[in-house]
Amino acid sequence: MVELFFCGDTHGEFQHVIDAVKLHRPAAIIFLGDLQAKRPLEVELQEIICLTEVWFIHGNLDTDSDVDFDHLFSSGLADRNLHGCVVDIGGYRIAGLGGVFRGQVWLPPNAPKFDSQEDYAYHGGKGNLWRGGLTRKHRSTIFPIDYASLASQKADILVTHEAPSCHPHGFSAIDQLARSMNVGWSFHGHHNDDYDYQQSRKSLGFSAYGVGLYNIAKFEGTLTQLF
Repeated sequence: MVELFFCGDTHGEFQHVIDAVKLHRPAAIIFLGDLQAKRPLEVELQEIICLTEVWFIHGNLDTDSDVDFDHLFSSGLADRNLHGCVVDIGGYRIAGLGGVFRGQVWLPPNAPKFDSQEDYAYHGGKGNLWRGGLTRKHRSTIFPIDYASLASQKADILVTHEAPSCHPHGFSAIDQLARSMNVGWSFHGHHNDDYDYQQSRKSLGFSAYGVGLYNIAKFEGTLTQLF
C-alpha cells in the first residue's frame, strides 16, 4: 500500500518530519501550511529530499515576514506548491488550497469583495503593493478565482490550511469545494489540534481529518493514524 504523510503546522521545526521519513519511507509528504522555514525549505529538508517526494500548501503565517515568504516561495522546492493545483502523488489525485479566508477579500458565507489578486492590487493602489504586486500578507489569502478553478476539477484528496465546517472554526465553503471536486478525504492544518471527524463522511460526504501542531497523519488509502 502506498503511504503518504500529511504534516501539520511545523512553525520552523522539521526534525520530527525528518525522523519519521527516515523510519517509515513514505512515498510523499505534504505539509499543510505554516511551515515558517528558518532556512530555504530544500536546506531544511536536505536529509530526506532523496528519500521521499516533498509537497506543500502555504499557511497564513508563511507570509508573516520577508524571510518566511522567501524561504518557502523562493526556495528550491517552490515548484512543489500544491495551491490551486491537482497533482498525481502516489497514485492519488491531490488538490491543494493554501492560505486563509480574510474579510478584506472574502470571508464566507459573505460575498467576495474582490475576485482575484489583480483586482485587489488594482483597487488597493500603489500603497498596497509589495515587490511590484499583491501585498505580502494577501499572498496567503484565498481568492475566489483560485477556489473556483479548483471547484471545476476532480480529485481524490483535498488538502487545505483552513478547516471544513466540522471544526469549530471551519467553513462550509471548504465542504462545498470538497464535494464539488468529489474527494474522498480532506486534510487540514492551521488550528494546531488533531481531529478525526469520525462522522464526517455521513454529514459532509467525505472523510475529514485535522492534523495538529508538529503532528503527522499517516495515510494508506483507508487508514489514517496520527503519531
